[in-house]
Amino acid sequence: MKSLPRRPSLDTVAIEERAASFTRRSLKNDSKQRALKLAVSMMDLTTLEGSDTPGKVGHLVAKALRPMPDRFDCPPCAAVCVYPNHVREAVRLTAGSQMSVAAVATAFPSGQFPLDQKLADVRWAVSEGATEIDMVISRGEFLRGNHQFTFDEIAATKEACGPAHLKVIFETGELQTYDNVRLASEIAMEAGADFIKTSTGKVTPAATLPVTLVMLQAVRDFYFRTGKRIGIKPAGGIRQAKEALQYLVMVKEVLGDDWLTPDLFRFGASALLVDVTLQIAKMTDGGYQNPDSFSLP
Repeated sequence: MKSLPRRPSLDTVAIEERAASFTRRSLKNDSKQRALKLAVSMMDLTTLEGSDTPGKVGHLVAKALRPMPDRFDCPPCAAVCVYPNHVREAVRLTAGSQMSVAAVATAFPSGQFPLDQKLADVRWAVSEGATEIDMVISRGEFLRGNHQFTFDEIAATKEACGPAHLKVIFETGELQTYDNVRLASEIAMEAGADFIKTSTGKVTPAATLPVTLVMLQAVRDFYFRTGKRIGIKPAGGIRQAKEALQYLVMVKEVLGDDWLTPDLFRFGASALLVDVTLQIAKMTDGGYQNPDSFSLP
């Protein structure tokens, strides 16, 4: 791992005040509706439970491909995200569409497996047809200061991905400080990550505006230094449409319009889709629909 730029410790108060400012922005009328539909197009619709079945994955894919009835002109989601053993079924069901199939690998969510087993997990998911891999770093190694291990782990996983895109999950709720989030972001990007992602959704806190702001700033600085655009994926705990709009405003103000695309920004979402589609329906029809009309399986 080459040496990273030396940076002063991040100002916690400044980060949190800046992040809070995005909650005070307001989108209205057509701009709001376009932003809500954009948010749908950026969602990785996810099911990551021990009770997942092929039937549940089928319902998830159907919802991701057609989140709302055609009259609402709502785009499909960017991807479905499943465990590796459900990838083949998801690939079959999404055939002929532009939707990606993402698989969580590398001993998700704990990351507490030997590296050779993690890489075998990745290779198998890709062989089953996954076009995106969401890996988790070994937080214990990172927190004990073994940053070379973190770099090597990510680089090896990137190689194992082959043609698939790699999203690197930090589990920011366990990283303790914004400085650690910044450092993990820099290591992941240097090691070849295509996306950096906040959380597995299994630990609280998960995605927050301040943590995501730190990651956005790291992506911005990496782009200025290298010319490479890296994607961002906040995941876990984002449930309301108004929160999704706050994240989109923050992305626009920190990184600009180039990042307002599913190629460079995603939401790790399940419950979020329900509230966003309810808001789209309200703006179209003038009243709230029955939540069951847009609920997930």
